[in-house]
Amino acid sequence: MRIHVVDHPLVAHKLTTLRDRRTDSPTFRRLADELVTLLAYEATRDVRTEPVDLTTPVTATTGVRLSHPRPLVVPILRAGLGMLDGMTRLLPTAEVGFLGMIRDEETLQASTYATRMPEDLSGRQTYVLDPMLATGGTLVAAIRELIGRGADDVTAICLLAAPEGVALMERELAGAPVTVVTAAVDERLNEHGYIVPGLGDAGDRMYGTAG
Repeated sequence: MRIHVVDHPLVAHKLTTLRDRRTDSPTFRRLADELVTLLAYEATRDVRTEPVDLTTPVTATTGVRLSHPRPLVVPILRAGLGMLDGMTRLLPTAEVGFLGMIRDEETLQASTYATRMPEDLSGRQTYVLDPMLATGGTLVAAIRELIGRGADDVTAICLLAAPEGVALMERELAGAPVTVVTAAVDERLNEHGYIVPGLGDAGDRMYGTAG
C-alpha cells in the first residue's frame, strides 16, 4: 500500500478552514468539494489513457483519452457523497457506484448495508471516497469488497488520515494494489475513535446530525 500526502499551500489553507469549529455546513461542503478536486488531481496522475487521433483547426495530431473500461468512483455513504461532485468534476466520464457502510460506535467495526456497483471490476481503476481514514476498518472493508469484484487498482481519497488507520490498512491490505491520497496524516485517534486534531464528524458537519 502506498500513501500520498498532498503538500500544497491551497490544500493546507482549505483544510485549516475545514478544521475550524466555526465553519458552518454550507461553507464546509463547498470547501470539502474544492479540496477533493485538488486531491483528485494528484490521485489521477496514473489514470489509464489511450492515444487518439484528431484534427485541430491547424493540423492533424495525436492526443489521449481515458481508456476503457472507464474509471469507477465509489463514495462511501453518507459522508462520501459530499466528495462526489469534486471528484466527478475532474473525471466527468467516470461511472459512479455506491457503497453504504456503517460503523458500530462501540466495537468500531464496519458493516455493509447497501451496494450499487458492477459485479465485475476486472481491469477497472477504482477511486473510493471517504472523508476520514480513522480506525481504518471502513476503508479496509470497502476495498476488500472492490478487490473481491476484481478491481486491480484502487485509490482511496480521504480528507484526513490517522496513523492508526494507515497502519491497519498497511497490515490488512499488504500486497494489495492500493493507494491512499490525503491532505494530512494527523496525530492520533482519541478514545472514541475520532481523529485528533481532526475536524469532527465529517458527515455531521456536511449534512447536520439528522438520522
